[in-house]
Amino acid sequence: MDVEVAAGVFLIVAPVWFNVTFALLGKRFDYPDILRKPATEILERFHAGGSSLILMWWMFMLSGLLFIPAVVLLGQALRFTGIVPLAVTAGVLAGLVQMLGLLRWVYLVPSLARTNADSALESGQREATIAVFRAMHQYLGVGVGEHLGYLFTGLWSVLTGVALVGRELIPAWMGWVGIVVGVGLIVGSAEFLGRDEEDGWALAGAAIPILYIAWSLWLLAMGIALII
Repeated sequence: MDVEVAAGVFLIVAPVWFNVTFALLGKRFDYPDILRKPATEILERFHAGGSSLILMWWMFMLSGLLFIPAVVLLGQALRFTGIVPLAVTAGVLAGLVQMLGLLRWVYLVPSLARTNADSALESGQREATIAVFRAMHQYLGVGVGEHLGYLFTGLWSVLTGVALVGRELIPAWMGWVGIVVGVGLIVGSAEFLGRDEEDGWALAGAAIPILYIAWSLWLLAMGIALII
């Protein structure tokens, strides 16, 4: 298997894995709408989900891991010339921050959910548990997973799109699609930034799901183009 075919395979597998596990979490845990619910409700529903829900979050986390070889292999197919090394760096960081953000559901939230469900817990301890969850949810979820995730994914998409335009590896129009979608993700990364820190920027909140669907289709199209 040459590097172009390998890159194509991962560019197909990564978005498919992401969207399938995303859909499963949506059905099982009302994700991502659950993220805007009160902390107590999130912890109670998470605890009720049991170990199978934790495993599902671990599977979703793997989508970030699968994205990394897709980025590196595509960089190799583009011969690591021009801005490609910068694009690869941004893509690897995008996969890493997504994994870091999602890992909280595997190794942090289960402990907090068990503590919150303890009927013998004093009110002060319960309040401390909720405070820790809120802090880590805001930092690892909104800050690392969403803000940095959208930002680095958008940067990779723009830089990769620029690298593809004018090359024969993939049709040039796919490069332009990556640039447009990438710019949208970069702008959307400011959803909870500045004056919108508390409630979020409504326009970005509505646009991000659409942009990620377009981004997934773009990856699939590039993957198919590399294989055929």
